[in-house]
Parts: sequence; structure tokens; C-alpha cells
Amino acid sequence: MRTTYAARAAAGALAALLVLAGCSSKAKDGNDDKKTAGGVKTGDGISGKTISLGALTDMTGVYATLGKSVTQAQRLYVKQVNADGGICGYRLALTVRDHGYDPQKAVSGYTELEPKVLGFTQFIGSPFVAAVKQRVDGRDKGLVLPQGWSATLLGSPYIRVIGSTYDIETINAIDFLMTEKGLAKGDRIGHVYFEGDYGENALAGSTYMAKKSGLTVVEQKIKPTDNDMTAQVAALKQAGVKAIVISAGPRQAASLVGVAAAGKFDVPIIGNNSAFAPQLLATQAGPALTKNYYVASPSLPVGADTPEAKKLVADYRKAYPKDSLDNGVVAGWTAVSAFGEALRKACAAKDLTREGVDEALLTIDAFDPGFGVTQDFSDPKSPSSKQSVILRPDKSAVGGTKVVREAAASSVAEGYTPGS
Repeated sequence: MRTTYAARAAAGALAALLVLAGCSSKAKDGNDDKKTAGGVKTGDGISGKTISLGALTDMTGVYATLGKSVTQAQRLYVKQVNADGGICGYRLALTVRDHGYDPQKAVSGYTELEPKVLGFTQFIGSPFVAAVKQRVDGRDKGLVLPQGWSATLLGSPYIRVIGSTYDIETINAIDFLMTEKGLAKGDRIGHVYFEGDYGENALAGSTYMAKKSGLTVVEQKIKPTDNDMTAQVAALKQAGVKAIVISAGPRQAASLVGVAAAGKFDVPIIGNNSAFAPQLLATQAGPALTKNYYVASPSLPVGADTPEAKKLVADYRKAYPKDSLDNGVVAGWTAVSAFGEALRKACAAKDLTREGVDEALLTIDAFDPGFGVTQDFSDPKSPSSKQSVILRPDKSAVGGTKVVREAAASSVAEGYTPGS
């Protein structure tokens, strides 16, 4: 009998609690801190002249495409920083573990790497980050910059979401459908979403926006193992929805769009930022994706017309000539660059301990690596931005998407507090 995702998630959460109980005696009182010759205080994750960082990614599961791009972008950053002399005289080392979007592997990977690293430049999967949040906040205190945008992760000074959370992103996505794609007060809107933190946080956004805008949400909950959206399309067509939001993975989005097109169900469909991969454009769903699909993103795409984006594209292509570009490159680069900026500020404050790096990030209130959205990390209770860029798949564009609406936060998003 195949184990369900819900059961595995529960087992992962239980594993996290068991690990917490078994490891609670680990000292975190600062006794291992030391002074370098230059007077900079250091601690966990720094040995000799090396700062060790961790990455918990998905290279083989539902977000394998995203995970590969995020990881390779971060490896490129580390290589370039080291070639330029490192940070504060230290070279960076990135240790990567693939959890395959499995909760037990994600928790065990965190347990393995946490004692060895200063923090994490990557942790794919909001549910998995949530499973270790109590440990991070209560004992470990190492900075985690996840590739997950659930509002449940807000409030921690150590786990910092970069960009708008899924609920805010969904509000902005529906605002686009209403202002530019004909969705109107009194209409029904479908929402296909993953069970768990990601999908249910996005659903909170669509529910809030519906209440404010006079819409009715027709829900379709799915599992990450559900790849055929035929039943969901049939249900939404029967319900008479005028547009669809999908908060799932690229495979589910491709199926949804392809099935809708085959059934001549001609409504606009928009996905959250992780619900697209440019490789889909080479599949049978490609024509339908370019016609009727949109993506809400926390930043400009990798093919943006900025000097920073152009340099990153050139450097990435040189480093990985056989691999395609997608917006996972931007997500990975932005996160590791933010971590690097925090390290530089911590060094200037002469405190490269975990606590010092966390405090340094709180001083960064206008961070922009060149992708159109300025990030403010000064308030852990708020996302670093409420803006979203609306993209459209395009085979001719670098990275497979083009901008159809520049970075903006809708009036509803501006007045919304995650968790409200």
C-alpha cells in the first residue's frame, strides 16, 4: 500500500519532535565562541578560515527543476566570492543535501548539517522548514533563507522569507486577473492547491481577496503525487469558474492548463511562483501555456533587462553550458547574496557568530540584487516585500518567461496582514 503524502508529512513532523527531544541537551550558550586574530568573534559553522553553509534542496522530487537551478546559482556565487578573496578573509563552503521533497529526508538532512554549518542559504519546502522551526527558533538560531514562501514562517528572526508570501502573492495574482483579464465581482474563481503549508497559505490569500472583491472561490485540494488534473478541470468547468489559480508544482500546472485547453475551457490560469518551469514549453502543454497561463513572481525573471541579470545569465551559461535558465536561478542567487550581505555586515560588526549574522540581517532594509524588487529584512513579522511581478511563458524569452506587469502590490495586498 502506497504511503500518502499526508502520512509521510506527519511522520516527518514526528521525526522532528523526536530529534528535538533527543538533542535538547546540545549546548548553545556561546561557550564555543572564539576570537580570531583580527578580533572577529566566531562560533558554529566556522573552522579555520572557512565559513560552512548548508543547502537542503529537491533535486529528485516534485521541485527537481527548481532545486537544481537554485543550487547551481548558489554554487556559482560561492565560487565567485571565493575567487574574489572570500568574505572577511574567509572562504565559503556550501554543503548540499537532496531531500527529494520527502519530509523525513528533509528533517534528517537538517539534523545532519545543522551542527556543521553557520546557516542555510536554501531550504526548499515550506512544510519541512515549519517542521524544524521550533528547533531553529529555540535552540539552533542559525539563519535559514528558504525557497518557500508560506506566511507560517513569518515571525522568526532566523527563518526569513525573501519576497511576498504565498497569500500576498495570490492576492496580487487575482488582482491581475480582475484588472486585466476580465474577472469581475460576482464571478467564481477556481483554486487548485497542494495540501499543506504552501497551498493552504495561498488559499488564505484567495479567500481574503474573494471576500474583499465579491468573488466566490471554488476549491480543489490535491497532493504532490497527483499529476493528472482531469478531474479538477471537470469540476471547475462544471462550477462555471471564470478564472483559475493553481498553487502546486510545474507538473500539475502543465496538466491543468493542457487539460483545460483540450476541453476548450478557455479561462485565464495563473500560478504561484513555483508552479512553472520553462522546460514545460517543450511538452504538449507548451502552446496552451503560452496562450492562457500566467505566473506571479517575487522578482523580475532571470531574463530581466538589468545589468545584474545580464551578468548572471552570462556567468551561469559559462558555468553550466548544458543547462537551461529559469527563475530558480534568480531565487537561489538572491538568497545566497542576501546571506553574503549579512555576513559582510556581521564581519563589520566583528561578530560572525550565528547570533551576529542574524542581527546583521535585521539591519538590511533595502536589499536589491538587481531583479526589480527591494527587500526589507528589518521586521521578522512581515515579508520582505509585498510586491509581485506577473510573468507569461514565452519560448523566445531568456528563462522562458516575459514580464506582463511590473513589480507592484495591489491595494488589497498593501492592507493585508498575513495570518489575518
